[in-house]
Amino acid sequence: MESYDKFLKAYEMMEAWLSQPNLSPKLYRELSSIENRLVENSGDKEAKEELIDRFYKDLDFGTAGLRGIIGAGTNRMNIYTVRRATQGFSDYLNQYYKNPSVAVAYDSRIMSTRFALEAANVLAANGIKVYIFKELMPTPALSFAVRHLGCSGGIMITASHNPSIYNGYKVYNDQGCQVALEAAAEIKSFIDKVDYFNGPKTMDIDIEHLMDGIIPDEIVEGFLTIIPESVIDKYIEAVVERSTGISCSNLEVVYTPLNGTGNMPVRRVLDKINVGKVHIVEEQEKPDGNFTTCPYPNPEKVEALSRGLMLCNELGSPDLLLATDPDCDRLGVAVRKYDKDKDEVTYVKLTGNEVAILLLDFICRNYTLPEKPVAMKTIVSSKMADRVAASYGVEMKDVLTGFKFVGEQIALLESKGEEDRFIFGFEESYGYLVGSYVRDKDGVSAAMLVCEAAAYYKKENKTLLDRMKELYEQYGYYKNEVVEYNFEGSSGLSKMESIMGRLRNNSPDLIAGKKVVEIADYMKSQRRVIGRACDMLAGYYKIDLPKANVLEYVLEDGSSLIVRPSGTEPKLKIYLSAKSDSEQVSNSIIDEMEECVKEWFRDE
Repeated sequence: MESYDKFLKAYEMMEAWLSQPNLSPKLYRELSSIENRLVENSGDKEAKEELIDRFYKDLDFGTAGLRGIIGAGTNRMNIYTVRRATQGFSDYLNQYYKNPSVAVAYDSRIMSTRFALEAANVLAANGIKVYIFKELMPTPALSFAVRHLGCSGGIMITASHNPSIYNGYKVYNDQGCQVALEAAAEIKSFIDKVDYFNGPKTMDIDIEHLMDGIIPDEIVEGFLTIIPESVIDKYIEAVVERSTGISCSNLEVVYTPLNGTGNMPVRRVLDKINVGKVHIVEEQEKPDGNFTTCPYPNPEKVEALSRGLMLCNELGSPDLLLATDPDCDRLGVAVRKYDKDKDEVTYVKLTGNEVAILLLDFICRNYTLPEKPVAMKTIVSSKMADRVAASYGVEMKDVLTGFKFVGEQIALLESKGEEDRFIFGFEESYGYLVGSYVRDKDGVSAAMLVCEAAAYYKKENKTLLDRMKELYEQYGYYKNEVVEYNFEGSSGLSKMESIMGRLRNNSPDLIAGKKVVEIADYMKSQRRVIGRACDMLAGYYKIDLPKANVLEYVLEDGSSLIVRPSGTEPKLKIYLSAKSDSEQVSNSIIDEMEECVKEWFRDE
């Protein structure tokens, strides 16, 4: 009955959209196709499910803004959801700022340029000054521009590393940081009041037939201000200021921007630090929102690196493979490994945690550290970073998952005049930040420092793999793995809520045959210690972080398991962590926990 009610509601909303006199022709065709299928066959289950998924809810607006499949419907990315969100954001800005201004950027995705101009149009119609990049730019460049231009906020059109059918809309505050929980909730309250078709204010400007990629001058005259090249230069300078000055002339690198925004800034920076040779993966060099050669353009996935690895093997000797995602806020790294016995070269992909550990160690060894230095990581990232930081006298601060929480903490330091204390922040999903010049993860500066670290160890006849092995031997073999389960559509959302509710109300006593000695429920801001030989007595402890739908289980051997719904994709993520004095033992613990998780989800 509930499913039938959802269908009826979705059908009514589809008819309302189709009745709009100026509905986009493409979106009209999409909905008409579904309508025709249902007219021809009222029992077409697939058409019903597709219709429900398009309309069963508004596209969620959270601290990551909007993200969804491109297409027609309230639960899709289209010009109407973008206009509506921008009207709500405009109302918010006009309430809190006397003369608000916003910087806008966009990546290489399908419809990114159009969505950016739609957002700019609504902002301008609401009396808000709009600065916009003429060409596609990375997310960290948008964060930099907000701060450099003194804007009240920012909008980045991107779906980061999602497949090509997705696009998204990130909202930034006046600190160049993605809006935090309270601000996001308030902006959402403004958005909820806006009708999709009659609510947004717009100016009479023809942007219907623009091609993606470049904004022509005649479009912007009179209502937008192009962000000058000098701002991009300043961003590049800010990145290079974080250089250690170590010569990279001995280094050979293969780089792929995965058809995204990193091509220009990463190559400019690698040139400035004098990397000896840089080879570009030709078929992934230019912008391409279809991501033809990497359907899932996420440098976390080895499949996205396949073309780069092919080029490495063709060339035979490059030291590194670097890959940035479409909006260039994430960096993937693969390192050359030579087997003397087999006389064979292979390339080993580093995990996000390993790159972060290497960079943290490298920064601490090669920077002049400030007084009371502080680094930050998300709660799902490797605990090995705590030990590395402590060995250098660096305070390690944990934040919730999402780089906005790192940005928030930097802003808090800045409010005290202590932003120089911040040296490094990271999340396990390949996001890193060095310094406070931007307030989001930055694949450009990460690429620079990975090259400098590789060059530094190469002079000692070592690779990053060799250094990582030394760190494991010094601090212990910390191993981490992420297991993901997809839950598409309205039924998927219900399933995820049901699973989290079940785990919350019936916590396991054992995981992989080991006793659970701590249970942390971040939604309740509560950690329960059940009892073990440690510095925390049995009892309940407050978690001093914002509320989040996250559950953490700590086992008697120090291993841990964290469960959380993704904030940007329809999936549950389970983060496994183990530590021992042996790589083999740590891997074995991870394998045992993976088998346990499979049992949990066997019937889902």
